[in-house]
Amino acid sequence: MFLPPALFAALAGMFVWGMNREDPSQLPTALAGKPAPAVQLGSLEGAPVFTQADLADGQMKLVNFWASWCAPCRVEHPNLEALARDGVTVLGVNYKDDPEKAAGFLAELGNPYAKIGTDREGRMALDWGVYGVPETFVVDGEGKIVLRFAGPITEKVIEEQLSPYLGGEGE
Repeated sequence: MFLPPALFAALAGMFVWGMNREDPSQLPTALAGKPAPAVQLGSLEGAPVFTQADLADGQMKLVNFWASWCAPCRVEHPNLEALARDGVTVLGVNYKDDPEKAAGFLAELGNPYAKIGTDREGRMALDWGVYGVPETFVVDGEGKIVLRFAGPITEKVIEEQLSPYLGGEGE
């Protein structure tokens, strides 16, 4: 008799809590503060491929998962280019994509990636906890993940969420 109202109250409480989180659009990551998972990438048309060592080079960087078939990736691309021009190291992971189409995407829009690799099977993305593209991780100079952002990188995202980690770069 008391069980259904108690279950309803608990469920309603969870909904209220979820709606009042700071940023409900953000997906939490269990990797925050932990070393980045393994980098397992193929090459993309002669571009330099990044490795695990690139993640622990002493500098903050972005690891961006993207694909040529992803419309939001096209939207965020000019912002990634602006960050790269401002000195932010952006490492790219081309996710479950055709290498020719990925190369065409970069030829058309420009290449903001200091180094890039392909994740044709999505294994690296799975290890990193990627839900879909675009998804971007801020990795510190020791190779630890400090922030995960799901969705396209916009000017507002750069200003409000990324700049504090990048020391104001990209502003």
